[in-house]
Amino acid sequence: MSSSPPPGWYRDPSYPLTERWWDGSAWTDHRRQPEQPVPLPTQPRPPKRPGRTKLIALAATGAVLIAGAVTGGVLVLGGDGDGGQETRTAPTTPSSGGAESPSPTAPSASPSGSGGGGDASVVVDDLNGITFPVLDGWTDGADADEDAVLVTDGTYDCPGDDGLCRSGWVYSRTVTQSDETSPKALAENDIEDAANDAYDRDDLDRRPYDGITGHEVVGSGSVAVAGRAGYFVRWRVTTDAGPGGYVQSLVFPSSVGSEAPVLVRFAVDAGDDGPPVGDIDRIVRGIRAVGDEKTGGGVGSSLGPR
Repeated sequence: MSSSPPPGWYRDPSYPLTERWWDGSAWTDHRRQPEQPVPLPTQPRPPKRPGRTKLIALAATGAVLIAGAVTGGVLVLGGDGDGGQETRTAPTTPSSGGAESPSPTAPSASPSGSGGGGDASVVVDDLNGITFPVLDGWTDGADADEDAVLVTDGTYDCPGDDGLCRSGWVYSRTVTQSDETSPKALAENDIEDAANDAYDRDDLDRRPYDGITGHEVVGSGSVAVAGRAGYFVRWRVTTDAGPGGYVQSLVFPSSVGSEAPVLVRFAVDAGDDGPPVGDIDRIVRGIRAVGDEKTGGGVGSSLGPR
């Protein structure tokens, strides 16, 4: 006869880069950051994926993070620590037939309206307490990349190195382990990495657009996001192959927890086949605090904390 595993910290089955408390019979809402990040299985990555920044330690959130309260530390990508804390795999519980079944998982934060009304026009980022509007031509990014919030529909053959590219990406992350809290400084420090990650080299060291040949700053300034005072920087990037594109780094304080800065990266292809660059502004204006259907933002909107 199978018995339930003892209480303890185990790898979270819904988000294996964190640990979650198992009380002996069910998962609780308590999570923590392992001292040593749990490695993920090696797998091919999409060719165009804004990855970790060299200057800011970021915690990946994505649109499929577990719904509910999250306690404990925020996971930091690219940690170099050699902490020896043991990380146990997720426990399994016996099924009604006596055989062990997969471990219980919490419901994912699939697209839903504020308050759980079932409105499929938003994607929820529970960790940062915000929702993103799903515009025409865009979709939930979870199926394309576990870290993506939104992506454009469809793929195409990359004009440079072999691979499949998408014409638009949106990523949302939490800035951690940085003494810098100024949205302006954080956005200005991130934009070069955002451009390189989107249009220079991918995770497989390929160059889908044969590299970046230049850039131009086409916008920057204060912006209200979900009623919070933020800052953005936007570049027009030219590439050796293909039409290039636009990248934007947007930073604003979270309205939940310790109010850590939230970094949102945008990348959209230029040219007739890319989405309108105005989609970036429309998405920014449509970002809301979870449970708030009215407080948006945008350039020129009233700034300041809610």
